[in-house]
Amino acid sequence: MTVSAALPALVADIGGTNTRIALAHGVAVDESTVRRFRNADQAGLEPIIRSFLHDLGTPEIGSACVALAGPVTGDTGRMTNLNWEINTELLKRSTGAPRAALLNDLQAQGHALAHLGSAKCPTLFAGQNPFGQDSKLVVGVGTGFNIAPVHRAASGVEVLASETGHTDLPITDEATLSLSRYISARNGHAALEEVLSGRGLECTYAWAAAEAGSQSTLSAADIMAAAGSGDDPLASRTLAIFCATLGRACSNLALTCLPYGGIYFSGGVARAATPFLHRHGFYEAFLDKGRFSDFLRQFPIHVIEDDYAALTGCASFLSAE
Repeated sequence: MTVSAALPALVADIGGTNTRIALAHGVAVDESTVRRFRNADQAGLEPIIRSFLHDLGTPEIGSACVALAGPVTGDTGRMTNLNWEINTELLKRSTGAPRAALLNDLQAQGHALAHLGSAKCPTLFAGQNPFGQDSKLVVGVGTGFNIAPVHRAASGVEVLASETGHTDLPITDEATLSLSRYISARNGHAALEEVLSGRGLECTYAWAAAEAGSQSTLSAADIMAAAGSGDDPLASRTLAIFCATLGRACSNLALTCLPYGGIYFSGGVARAATPFLHRHGFYEAFLDKGRFSDFLRQFPIHVIEDDYAALTGCASFLSAE
């Protein structure tokens, strides 16, 4: 074992809103060290790392890996919904570690799957495929939307990066056509993420209100609460559009990626939306592929309920590397 491998690793998960950071030993995240920072209060990642290490007594770090909500190219990553650029030299400089790596946040979730038990990934819809070790698909619904296909290879687990949230919103009826036009007028492009995300819920609610002749707006959390209580028809319509769009998007992705090992939802919005999936027709929309409906029944669908899954994924990536 090298000296750097014997030292703890620094792992971090940078979302659109918050950054979680911790130390890890092998693939195990030391949950007693986990800290959360609100990104809006910070100038960038480097002061977060320095503050974190200072609070822990400035431990020596053997390696560092950061998962970020945005595309990673080579040794550099750029946040999609935050004006931060991060590179491996920044990680080495701020941690003192000789090894550093960057992952897309959904890639990190994919690397974590092998280390998450069923209690942390409950099944929402049981599939009929008997091969549990086949390719998997992580679908992230939170501040943004993205996916990561997960494949087993001779070299280990391969998790592919993606920017699927910026592909076109599926249009299947007059309502989604109207919503697409509304989003295009606001943003110039009706992307999947503009419906399947926290701000997507807010955008869809504003569209539903405009359709009803109102200028009412609600936050994503308030939309979820109102839909849960059944007091607001606009909130209920918003969740119905959300669930149907998510179902159709996931069925398209399932046919593209063939994740016989399962589809795994991640992200705060995905977890908050799970009680609505049965109620608002997610699975019916997922299966709505004509003669391929029975084929789609093969894919089990789960939700990742571990807040530290991306941190575990970073630790797993460093250990495998």
